[in-house]
Amino acid sequence: MNVPAIPTTVVARPYYPLQTVRSVGPVVFRNQVARDYACLLDVDDDVVEWHCLPQIHYTDKVREADFHVTRTDGSVVVDVVTADGNPPPWTRIPVGYRHELVVAADIPAIRLRNARDLLRYASYRVTLSDRVRLLAALDDQGSLSVAECLSIFMDTRPIAGLAQLVLSRFVEIDLDTALIGPETQVRRKRD
Repeated sequence: MNVPAIPTTVVARPYYPLQTVRSVGPVVFRNQVARDYACLLDVDDDVVEWHCLPQIHYTDKVREADFHVTRTDGSVVVDVVTADGNPPPWTRIPVGYRHELVVAADIPAIRLRNARDLLRYASYRVTLSDRVRLLAALDDQGSLSVAECLSIFMDTRPIAGLAQLVLSRFVEIDLDTALIGPETQVRRKRD
């Protein structure tokens, strides 16, 4: 599978949030719905990396899918479609790749909102001392609330540091039940 430079079929315009964590290559999206799905890829523990707009070669044709995703159990080509749920015509053609079709209406709203909130801080870096302090506290206590974690950060902006540790998979929080708040529980991530 080839990962192209910015393709000519897509107008390069920003879709928010701008930051990504596990993307490889140029980050260009067809629309905001595709960007929203990419936010979920960045917080999915099974995703190793993802590419935007990969070129899929089959017979004498070349098509662009929305994503090529490498997961712990293999690779998949993903297309994100709008509310009508109609797949692009080419997806019915066997191309030799695993294929997933994601319908915009099926994207979980709470998880998306939490992912977007976390990705706002993707460019921050946590100091070693703050990371070690938080991980040691979690080892000692088992879990802490977000509010309790904030007082542990001395050198890094607290919310930015905690978000970065979630995105870097040092700690985990529930992204599906409710929006991240002071009572959200933080646990050390164990493989």
